[in-house]
Amino acid sequence: MVGVTFSFIFFQTNAIKTSKYNVFTFLPLNLFEQFQRIANAYFLFLLVLQVIPQISSLSWFTTVVPLVLVLSVTAAKDATDDIVSTFSDHFHNLFFFPVLRLRSEKWMNVQVGDIIKLENNQFVTADIMLLSSSEPLNLVYIETAELDGLTNLKVRQALPVTGDLGDDIEKLADFNGEVRCEPPNNRLDRFTGTLTYAGQKYPLDNEKILLRGCTLRNTEWCFGLVLFGEERKKTKLKHRNCGKTTFKRTSIDRLMNVLVLCIFVFLGFMCTVLAVGNSIWENKEGSNFTVFLPRQDGNSAAFSAFLTFWSYVIILNTVVPISLYVSVEIIRLGNSFYIDWDRKMYYARNDTPAEARTTTLNEELGQIKYVFSDKTGTLTQNIMTFNKCSINGKCYGDVCDYTGQRLEITEVKRVDFSFNPLADPRFIFHDHALVEAVKLENPEVHAFFRLLALCHTVMAEEKKEGELYYQAQSPDEGALVTAARNFGFVFRSRTPDSVSIVEMGQQRSYELLAILDFNNVRKRMSVIVRNPEGKLSLYCKGADTIIYERLHQSCSKLMDVTTEHLNEFAGEGLRTLVLAYKDLEEEYFNQWKQRHHEASTELDDREGKLDELYEEIEKDLLLLGATAIEDKLQDGVPQTIEQLSKADIKVWVLTGDKQETAENIGYSCNLLREEMNEVFIISGNSPEDVKEELSRHARTAMKPDTADTGLLPERTLVKGVKVIADEVANGEYGLVINGHSLAYALEPSIELEFLRTACMCKSVMCCRVTPLQKAQVVELVKKYKQVVTLAIGDGANDVSMIKAAHIGVGISGQEGMQAVLSSDFSFAQFRFLQRLLLVHGRWSYLRMCKFLRYFFYKNFTFTFVHFWYGFFCGFSAQTVYDELFITLYNLMYTALPVLGMSLFDQDVNAEWSFQHPQLYIPGQLNLYFNKKAFFKCALHSCYSSMVLFFIPYAAMQDTVRDDGKDVADYQSFALLTQTCLLHVVSVCLQLGMEMSYWTAVNTFFVLGSLAMYFAVTFTMYSNGLFLMLPSAFPFMGTARNSLNQPNIWLTILLTSILCILPVVTYRFLLIQICPTINDKAKATLPPPPRRARIRRTSSRRSGYAFSHAQGYGELVTSGRFLRRPAVRSSGFANVGRTTTGFSPMGRSAGYSPTGRPQNVKAPDVEVTSLQMFRTIKDPAL
Repeated sequence: MVGVTFSFIFFQTNAIKTSKYNVFTFLPLNLFEQFQRIANAYFLFLLVLQVIPQISSLSWFTTVVPLVLVLSVTAAKDATDDIVSTFSDHFHNLFFFPVLRLRSEKWMNVQVGDIIKLENNQFVTADIMLLSSSEPLNLVYIETAELDGLTNLKVRQALPVTGDLGDDIEKLADFNGEVRCEPPNNRLDRFTGTLTYAGQKYPLDNEKILLRGCTLRNTEWCFGLVLFGEERKKTKLKHRNCGKTTFKRTSIDRLMNVLVLCIFVFLGFMCTVLAVGNSIWENKEGSNFTVFLPRQDGNSAAFSAFLTFWSYVIILNTVVPISLYVSVEIIRLGNSFYIDWDRKMYYARNDTPAEARTTTLNEELGQIKYVFSDKTGTLTQNIMTFNKCSINGKCYGDVCDYTGQRLEITEVKRVDFSFNPLADPRFIFHDHALVEAVKLENPEVHAFFRLLALCHTVMAEEKKEGELYYQAQSPDEGALVTAARNFGFVFRSRTPDSVSIVEMGQQRSYELLAILDFNNVRKRMSVIVRNPEGKLSLYCKGADTIIYERLHQSCSKLMDVTTEHLNEFAGEGLRTLVLAYKDLEEEYFNQWKQRHHEASTELDDREGKLDELYEEIEKDLLLLGATAIEDKLQDGVPQTIEQLSKADIKVWVLTGDKQETAENIGYSCNLLREEMNEVFIISGNSPEDVKEELSRHARTAMKPDTADTGLLPERTLVKGVKVIADEVANGEYGLVINGHSLAYALEPSIELEFLRTACMCKSVMCCRVTPLQKAQVVELVKKYKQVVTLAIGDGANDVSMIKAAHIGVGISGQEGMQAVLSSDFSFAQFRFLQRLLLVHGRWSYLRMCKFLRYFFYKNFTFTFVHFWYGFFCGFSAQTVYDELFITLYNLMYTALPVLGMSLFDQDVNAEWSFQHPQLYIPGQLNLYFNKKAFFKCALHSCYSSMVLFFIPYAAMQDTVRDDGKDVADYQSFALLTQTCLLHVVSVCLQLGMEMSYWTAVNTFFVLGSLAMYFAVTFTMYSNGLFLMLPSAFPFMGTARNSLNQPNIWLTILLTSILCILPVVTYRFLLIQICPTINDKAKATLPPPPRRARIRRTSSRRSGYAFSHAQGYGELVTSGRFLRRPAVRSSGFANVGRTTTGFSPMGRSAGYSPTGRPQNVKAPDVEVTSLQMFRTIKDPAL
């Protein structure tokens, strides 16, 4: 019997459910959601009004047909999305996993209290307590990339009492225990509970728990007890750390809601004017008609005006755009498909296309002002490569010719490591001098690589002879140990008290006496070992500033030379470590070890006492040299950032890496540049210090005259939040701020000063930030800057930032799919961001703005003609158009042309968008559609409607046909007016002037709509339909009797010219007097080809780069890392070349923390202009 006890917790199934509807609830729930839109509810209200005979002057189908079509299209879209979610749920719920008694169960059927079996590389399906595993000491190795974005393996260990159960099914079936634990919460690093078994209580902590979302690695099998199902799992409550999922709406959506309310007010105003006119007309003129048109039941003029008001509400309903929302959704869906289908955003190496995961934010991509980016895995590949090193004052890694000039690596043959049978075949290095130094047994070189092979916490696995697999806690360590391996110092295996390495073919075992573990304060780690000859040595590696303080005085000259090399490495953006060592006396070490044991068992201030002992022994070190590791940038990152900068998009990097590392990458990717006036480093340790550095130092340098002025908000939002105005700095500046200083900068008393200072800088880098701080920075900019923000990342630690920004972009990299699943758009490489914004985003924004301007124009023009006609029909609520034309105007005659423009229009092509990135700026300023543009559109519609009404009215007054018969009747006037409207508004003129890019589809839509209009008109006005339904088709013969008259076509021509002439004149003068950015770009010739980027040098100090975590030293020495005994070999003989979990790329060693194959070159992949300017041909690829 297995029991699990919680307080006030009801057990749930393990099934996932993300769909909203089922067969029975779809119709009522969907209709309820749709009628929450004001426009839909308004048209339902109109339908009710049309049922009242005293009010309705239109047939019911004029409202029912558009409303049903709109509701049906939206319902079909919602149903499709929900069906996709349902199938996705069904797919995941049907995964089979073995449960106790070897019965396979579907994922959704797993219950709390079940004992399940997991196998290697399998996804953990529920929060479980580890019972036993196949590994020694009941260890399991898991990857948590889906939870925290970290790809390094983590260790979990079962209780010894449950570990003895092993894989014995009978023992597991007889397991009779009770688990009492805390309720589910959002803390992924903490768990509190107890297991009661065999009368004993055992404590449970996070080291005994596997959370859902982990992946089992390098472990054949394990058994676990299910604690939480899908509904109660801890990872589901993790949203507090990852950020709350909110419904994102574009700025155009928010503006449209305001405009729709304004339209309602304006509709009420027009109806009121016409109702008042009806009352006046009834009092003055209506009495003359009561003889043959008596008022019903003696109704007064006031009551007639009241009825007229509601009648005009029905007639003028087209001013409220019911089809606007559906058209917008169709346009967004089409533009989303363009992103999905874009082959230039397809990453062939990983077979990953770009994906628009939402269809509601496309046009927002054309308005981005701030981009917030992660660094590792987003700007970089998260693959560490051993690039260069400095040993005893000599630099290795660069290859020079006989004149001392550096050669390109494509011109040099790679180093042959065939002398080393245990070398990693994927390791690439080009400087043959280092191999020669190793073969010549240079003592300093040997000591250098011996240190790399001993001073680490890497685990080695050798399941077959000579096949080594390294499990590294950090990719930096993996790259360094791999480098030592290839140069003849092969780390082979370890136990809690020994490390076995192969030195130049000789197997040697070093006694591991102590590990002085790494932490963020020490910024170094050391090991104390005894070699086979009995000699004691301390090996240390760490940040240059830290190691230099502990060097012996005799190293001063070597330190100066090494510093020059470090500066050179830093100028190339490499991550550096300094290596040092010292020999220890046996007597001193025994005394130190005794004091170390006493300090490690202290309950009070244990860490402080240990740090003192570490400081004592880590001094008077002898310098060996330095390493330079490259966290390789993704292709095209510098060019992408440069393009975004030209488009006036500010890029802020929010990373958890160290300040020096982030700064190096900042220079490598052109985010920070040597040409900048200054790069400010904010590192205050108190709120006062941070405020002083921001206001006195940074702001004084950037804009001395405003450093002491108060905040001058540009305007205040409705909620009373100040909008901080943009300020221009005197030059270009950068800002780098670390995590603890950022915590002070985000306090309410300082946040505005931080925001003002940061926004004046060209680029900002925030280092050592937590996921919550990333979201806080994004929220700060959103709160006080009226701009659109975008966040891009690849790991679970970026989810909070992605959710907080207006647009979230996920990169499907090596840190799992959590960021992608939480994003609005996703792709595989950072360089695709410039195409997403500068091409798709700008086109989507431009198309949407053109659509809205034209949509409001055509609807307002259509409706205003009714308004003018009211003054000539006694305010009787008579329509100027045929009812059939009113019904089909938006659904058939004008729908396809405007959709064609909104889906295919381009002002410039993609290449010109890259050549002129400043074309993106109008979108940031929201110039193409705003309140001013809306009112311009309304005025234009007012003018056009007056021309469309009064010109045909005057032309037909007292007019006869060429045969002398009268043509001035209501039906002929209605036909002429609607024909003029269709020609001017939707077909030949206004739409043609709006379109910049004509395609076969656009042309077909425009001409087809015109042909459809005449075909429907001649059909509906035919004798046959009139004879069948006289009341429904009263316009018998009107089309053929009117449209065969020359004066009718001359009237159409005159009306068209008068409508279009002011527009042509205005645009011509605008181009000549005040040309826009688009006009200037179209008038210029294509720019010359780009020049190759000049190699940058720097005199800055090197950056310490060591992404290690505290606590792994204790884990190694405790024996919990003990693996199965490795296959041993006495030497190099008869050992084949090996394949490891590393995947180097480029010119040096590479380490992939996931163990996945890297740099597998896809055949025949075209190199686009978005990639690096110089393509490196590597024969290894």
